[in-house]
Amino acid sequence: MRRPVTEGKPPNEAELFRRAVADATPLQPDNRVRLTEARRKPKPQPLEHDPARYDTLSDHIPGDATRAPGEPLKFSRPGLQKPTLRQLRRGRSYDSTLDLHGLTTAEARQLLAAFLVESRAQDLRRVLIIHGKGLRSESGEGVLKTSVASWLMQWEDVLAFHEAPAASGGGGAVVVLLRSAL
Repeated sequence: MRRPVTEGKPPNEAELFRRAVADATPLQPDNRVRLTEARRKPKPQPLEHDPARYDTLSDHIPGDATRAPGEPLKFSRPGLQKPTLRQLRRGRSYDSTLDLHGLTTAEARQLLAAFLVESRAQDLRRVLIIHGKGLRSESGEGVLKTSVASWLMQWEDVLAFHEAPAASGGGGAVVVLLRSAL
């Protein structure tokens, strides 16, 4: 039915809306529970590493770790996606840093193992390990550089590592991707 047009001012928007929805029926209320508390974060799993394991990292360099001098340090476990490895190679961000430069091999091994355990406990995913370039060594390749690569390959929670970009240390550091503790 048409309503008569009254002279004067036209109806406002609210009145037009009421007319348009006059015969609408309300929807049934939804059958959902409303959350009143924020969701809890999952707790990290207990550490699987025994401190006695610090001494089990071998100085033996595995056959698949051999590389030509000057070639960047890199390693990845099977199954990692290429975009993840690309981000690691770019090394733009990391959660923590460990500087092993100038330490003996025994000191560096123990400090690295403790750092990896602590990083996992804090659920850190990307860390930077500075080992030094070894420019003063006789071979031109740092002792710690090859040892750190070997130790990282032996550690189960290390998913991958790549030589750091120049701004983060270049050939004297590696960016490491760690397994999540969750």
